[in-house]
Amino acid sequence: MTNSSIFDRIRADIENNDVVLYMKGTSAFPQCGFSAVVVTVLNNLGVAFKSVNVLEDEDIRQGIKDFANWPTIPQLYVKGEFIGGCDIVKEMYTSGELQDLLSEKGIASQAAA
Repeated sequence: MTNSSIFDRIRADIENNDVVLYMKGTSAFPQCGFSAVVVTVLNNLGVAFKSVNVLEDEDIRQGIKDFANWPTIPQLYVKGEFIGGCDIVKEMYTSGELQDLLSEKGIASQAAA
């Protein structure tokens, strides 16, 4: 598959879903610790998100790295904007910056009890 068709699939996902997480495994069964951390953060915030399992499709696995020019998985997108990987998401969550960003973008979330 060509990069442009992979990029089209990625663009469609991030344009048609408010929050998209490219990860190893699924949101119900993450298959790497870094992906699990980001899933936990999003779940703690009560954010609805689409997860894309890069382990199921080698074209997507490499394509998302090329698309974002970011070498690692997971990758989080909010309203079409690349936010970052595990360390960035965790840091933003801890500082409250992620919650502010979600609020600014009109994404429904809730603080964990």
